[in-house]
Amino acid sequence: MDLSLDLLRTFLAVYRAGSVTGGARRLSLSQPTVTAQLRALETALGRPLFTRLPRGVAPTPAADLLARRVSEPLDTLAGLIVDEVDESAVVHLGGPTEFLTSVVLPAAAPLIARGLRLRVSFGLPAELTGLLRDGSIDLALLSVRPRGGGLRVEPLCDEEFLLVGAPSVAGADLSEVPLIAYAEDLPIVRRYWQTEFGVRPARDAAVVVPNLHAVLATVLAGGGYSVLPEYLCAADLAAGRLVRLHEPAVVPLNTVYLAERAGEPPSPARERLVSALRSAVRPDPR
Repeated sequence: MDLSLDLLRTFLAVYRAGSVTGGARRLSLSQPTVTAQLRALETALGRPLFTRLPRGVAPTPAADLLARRVSEPLDTLAGLIVDEVDESAVVHLGGPTEFLTSVVLPAAAPLIARGLRLRVSFGLPAELTGLLRDGSIDLALLSVRPRGGGLRVEPLCDEEFLLVGAPSVAGADLSEVPLIAYAEDLPIVRRYWQTEFGVRPARDAAVVVPNLHAVLATVLAGGGYSVLPEYLCAADLAAGRLVRLHEPAVVPLNTVYLAERAGEPPSPARERLVSALRSAVRPDPR
């Protein structure tokens, strides 16, 4: 039987991603195109390859057999074709807006300049974990360690949090200074207060804005004080635009986790990106 390599590549991408959407992202194709190619392959084989699930697809026994037969030859062929230009592979990455903007994208810039194609999704840990599991993204940076199996997770780095304000706020009674927060329930401020003072914050926020860059901008303008990750405010502290309002006995930390699907076939582009991230957040001490 003469089967198109494109159909087999599409099948394998969906099989490995566990969803049509994930397979389409990997191939940089539209979802309707991938669906049509799968139908064409199923018609040629005369049997179904996937069963639709509420989230993703499940392979049939015929799909498992086909995957075993075509995986190695297709991977070998792909290696021969992209060995010299593998950096052009698309990597789908998800994480929190601020960390990706301030840390990850600058670290990835040299790889992008050499041809890496990156697709970035912003989101919260639960949402990103779902996108990772269904194959919509390849890597996720998470502020909460995901539960359940099927993922390979490593601690990437620890965020340090600082209590900061504009110089005009230094020495003021903070009970009289507006609190600027990321969320109504004060997750970052609350963690700092409990770590340093052993109590919950005694007041509500004057401003709630779900973006730490916006929190920083408000604090810099003299709108109040907040608790921010060190990587986000280090330059402003060094320039004197911000000051520390408290010297912590134990610096409050939050671990950022790097997660990817367990058993995922190796991708040189993805591995280079991960290596660049590790180097960016774990500098050589020499």
